[in-house]
Amino acid sequence: MAEPSKTEPGDVPVLGDILDFMRLLWAVDHGLHSTSKRMNTSIGVTGPQRLVLRMTGKFPGISAGELAQILHVHKSSLTGVLQRLEARGLLKRTADPEDGRRAIFSLTAKGKELDAVRAGTVEQAIRKVLGRVPKEQIEVTREVLQAVAAALAAVSQPASKR
Repeated sequence: MAEPSKTEPGDVPVLGDILDFMRLLWAVDHGLHSTSKRMNTSIGVTGPQRLVLRMTGKFPGISAGELAQILHVHKSSLTGVLQRLEARGLLKRTADPEDGRRAIFSLTAKGKELDAVRAGTVEQAIRKVLGRVPKEQIEVTREVLQAVAAALAAVSQPASKR
């Protein structure tokens, strides 16, 4: 088996654009999961749970469907997260006054405490990076990540829906 080409000992091998980009995405994914686990230990919620709390704090009275749309996940993917946050007294579920079949969510007093800016969170790391990167680079990065997310969503759909 051929050894990957390297420029110096300890350097990352030359992989080419696609594999190098995928390697970086995996590093981000790993960092998100690791930080999420540490957040659960230190502040009592995971990264995804905190993101739901932050979105609910930003949009009081939001529905599960609206949350799912903002977070780019299927509504059923949020069910467990919403139930756990509600059971822990961080979210309040009420019937939508306009459509009693639909639930809307708001933060409890305890949830509002966790909605505050905090050290040791994914968003703190993102805030720190975005604070030192020019706006133009952020916008280009956002466009690339949106395109990657859309391409992955298309690949993950059953062949009958493509």
